Amino acid sequence: MEKGAPWGILPRLCVLCTALLWQLWPCGAHGNWMWLGMASFGVPEKLGCANLPLNGRQKDLCKKHPNLLPSIREGARLGIEECQSQFKHERWNCLLPLETASKTSNPSPISVAPASSGFGYELSSGTKETAFISAVTAAGLVHSVTHSCSMGNMTDCACDPKLQSGGSASEGWHWGGCSDDIQYGMWLSRKFLDGPAENVTGKDGSRLLAMNLHNNEAGRLAVAKLMTVDCRCHGVSGSCALKTCWKTMSSFAKIGSLLKEKYESSIQISDRARRKIRRKDKRQRKIPIRKEDLLYIHKSPNYCVEDSKLGVPGTQGRECNRTSEGPDGCNLLCCGRGYNTHVVRQVERCDCKFVWCCYVRCRRCETMTDVHTCK
Repeated sequence: MEKGAPWGILPRLCVLCTALLWQLWPCGAHGNWMWLGMASFGVPEKLGCANLPLNGRQKDLCKKHPNLLPSIREGARLGIEECQSQFKHERWNCLLPLETASKTSNPSPISVAPASSGFGYELSSGTKETAFISAVTAAGLVHSVTHSCSMGNMTDCACDPKLQSGGSASEGWHWGGCSDDIQYGMWLSRKFLDGPAENVTGKDGSRLLAMNLHNNEAGRLAVAKLMTVDCRCHGVSGSCALKTCWKTMSSFAKIGSLLKEKYESSIQISDRARRKIRRKDKRQRKIPIRKEDLLYIHKSPNYCVEDSKLGVPGTQGRECNRTSEGPDGCNLLCCGRGYNTHVVRQVERCDCKFVWCCYVRCRRCETMTDVHTCK
């Protein structure tokens, strides 16, 4: 093969990859942008904005601001990984389709499931799971874009200009350093995710759209709510006579935990409301719905049993904890079906010592562990 041949093959590979993406995610399907979180590093940039599985509005934004693409990709990755982290012990564990993830040659720790499962059903079902996915990915986009601004990786934003001066002289502190410009991150997240929906028709579609828009904003508000103030002391011998302070975002794991709490207390809304969103339970309609609440329309399906039509893999074969009474316990995770126990033999190096000169000598240690899986 000639030396330059691989470069001639690259455009054809990009076309082939693009065709595959459109088969996996039909045009106009909500949530296409999440593929960016599973793609290998650099793949979206090589494909270009026009060939990515984005809707028309998102492609236009990508073309106008191509330097945003790495941050959008990181936002999707953050959201997906945090979803899987929060639900790893639940009956629904936020897995992605195996075919999709494997064909993107993804080296990340994002978990995958059989091809019949994933986000296809959850994104359009209007359930509590739909609410969480919308919120956590919108929050991930805010977090990644804002972080890129603070790190100087974006040309359109930087540190928060409103917190470059001022403070309280009497209390001995002033604004300085680099405060995270979360307002820019929230603005871009809205512009990328909250525009007019494509191919949305009927009352069900408009209700789902209103629900998703509300949950997107709830995710963004979670990032804003957990902003913290960090300070650095100045003065003779660390006396802290004066402090320089700046605002920074919390870790995304902390934001994910807050959204999981919102998921647990999410509110079911009526699917018949014509104008404004209101609670399904008529007895509670006087209780106002807050912007930070997560909303859902339909009850979740039974995630215990496999349902290929809905893309639900069930819990058969999942590893459980025999001694736990929580959601990861065999009783709850296996839905009362019982569990199988098998012994796993592990051999690893142990008691390693440095021997002069110059190598490390180790023993081989063997352990036997009981592993329990749902029937």
